[in-house]
Amino acid sequence: MSNSEKILKSLSSLIENGILTSKDIKKEISTDLKFKKDKIINKLELVSREEFEVLKKVVQKQAILIKQLKKNKKTKKVKKS
Repeated sequence: MSNSEKILKSLSSLIENGILTSKDIKKEISTDLKFKKDKIINKLELVSREEFEVLKKVVQKQAILIKQLKKNKKTKKVKKS
């Protein structure tokens, strides 16, 4: 007998005995799925939208500074020649 069959047999016996209701099962499955979702999100190291937007602005500012520095470097080389 496989694990899934054992679980289903256990659940069905609990339901038959009135110990476990469908609401309890729904709540348990919902809770389990939430934990699995959170585990996957943590494993993927996802960031929030706010964190993403802040990082995006920082990268844009750095790109502008890099362009300015490259431009300044070119103008200094021209002046030395």
